[in-house]
Amino acid sequence: MFFIGLTIGVQRNVVPALAETEFGVKAGSFALLMAFIVSFGFVKGAMNLVSGRVSERVGRRRVLIWGWVAAIPIPFILLWAPTWNWVVAANILLGVNQGFAWSMTVTSKLDIVRANQRGLATGMNEFAGYGGVALAGVATGYLAGGFDPA
Repeated sequence: MFFIGLTIGVQRNVVPALAETEFGVKAGSFALLMAFIVSFGFVKGAMNLVSGRVSERVGRRRVLIWGWVAAIPIPFILLWAPTWNWVVAANILLGVNQGFAWSMTVTSKLDIVRANQRGLATGMNEFAGYGGVALAGVATGYLAGGFDPA
């Protein structure tokens, strides 16, 4: 989960900063910048629901793998994105990835621990993931300040 968190942290810190200079998003265009975040949240929420139901039929492992497969094109889309719409599309795939992979990871951990350890298992999972988000945000912030990409 730590590495997933790193990926999200980098994307949340770097991509919006490049919106104006690289993708032509007008400064102060709140709606376009929010499409980047809202698309992720909406799709992740829907995929959380879907992943739970589908995993009961095909198994958690298969849904976890589908989540990782959905993430394969994300770095390439972001590297070669000609427009902001491509960035939003990458976030939709990231939402699919998170809804399937993160949710199945948490669910699987809950399956293997005793009932009195479920809070600890979930907490460790969330700590690792969001610790990665925070670390990547800080690291990319310092790197951007040092290299001055704008």
